Amino acid sequence: MSKRDFYEILGVSKSASTDEIKKAYRKVAMQFHPDRNPGDKQAEEKFKEAAEAYEILSDGDKKAKYDRFGHQAFGPGTGGGGAYGGGGMDMNDIFSQFGDIFGDEGFGGFFGGGGSRSRSSRATGQRGSNLRIKLKLSFEEIANGVNKKVNVKKHVTCTTCGGNGAKDKNSVQTCGTCNGSGQVKRVTNTFLGQMQTVNTCPSCNGQGNTVTAKCAGCKGEGRMYGEETISIDIPAGVQDGMQLSMSGKGNAGERGGSPGDLIIMIEEEPHESLHRDGLNVAFDLYITIPDAVFGTSVEVPTIDGRAKIKIPPGTQSGKIFRLKGKGFPEVQGYAKGDQLINVNIWTPQHVSDEEKAALEKMQLSENFKPKNIKGEKSFYDRVKETFR
Repeated sequence: MSKRDFYEILGVSKSASTDEIKKAYRKVAMQFHPDRNPGDKQAEEKFKEAAEAYEILSDGDKKAKYDRFGHQAFGPGTGGGGAYGGGGMDMNDIFSQFGDIFGDEGFGGFFGGGGSRSRSSRATGQRGSNLRIKLKLSFEEIANGVNKKVNVKKHVTCTTCGGNGAKDKNSVQTCGTCNGSGQVKRVTNTFLGQMQTVNTCPSCNGQGNTVTAKCAGCKGEGRMYGEETISIDIPAGVQDGMQLSMSGKGNAGERGGSPGDLIIMIEEEPHESLHRDGLNVAFDLYITIPDAVFGTSVEVPTIDGRAKIKIPPGTQSGKIFRLKGKGFPEVQGYAKGDQLINVNIWTPQHVSDEEKAALEKMQLSENFKPKNIKGEKSFYDRVKETFR
């Protein structure tokens, strides 16, 4: 299933300001909010979709990457609810991260005090921090895409208490301040009448319960330092310095809070023979004077093996041969680069007396005196054109 354009979801243009994006998200979120559309799965999906779009477009760095590479900038998981760029968001993520966009009252202030909001959508703890890692990739892995499994040291959910920070189930009690709702209501008398506001409960921080005895494993945090093996799908054509984001794969949150994101920075490992030039791959080929004069066939390295090319007789130094489609694919789109083979004539530094005599004889021949090839511009003409 193809991913909808984020600007289309929020109904804004690419030139929209941060405030315009925020207002557009607020409008769409209110339209499809679960409290206004109880039991409507389609509305719930559109609500999540809008939150994902806002997560990307409200962040300057993420927006710039999206404008350049589209959904592919955050990995293949962005299509169909994957783990990249917010695709794995659930209601808890949305309410905990973006609830403040509606002001101090949160979402609940606009929908009858939030009484119909499900407990699962309530903030349940402090969100975990993001993690950044560097991932080195070879030319072959970049050209074809690859799945990498990496071991990441980070805060993980406590296996003893399951993340709630309690010693056992009897150590979790309903909060006496909010009676388990996670919210406290306050009624203020004004000249217009009574005004009701709803805020997060200060006693339980919106969790609806309190812990009387802390878990011995995590000391009540609901998380502990550990290691997780994460499977990362890298799309073909990524570039050095590009960043991918996996939602929910960062540090675990405290006491059931949503996890942070994992930011993956791409590093290209140097190739022993090739170097990258955008989508193209370049290779410097050195041939001898006889090979340049008589022509030859040579094998050259490519990203996916070796290829044979013909060097025609009379090839000049600086001639560039092109192997179509042997470069890198475009991250988003169907374009693919080529391999460029730059021919260099190798000049020997030491020659025997016999070779020296033969070269001196050739030096006197008109065939071995340099001349402009018909139709080819001289070096000086090319310099003039460059600086004209």
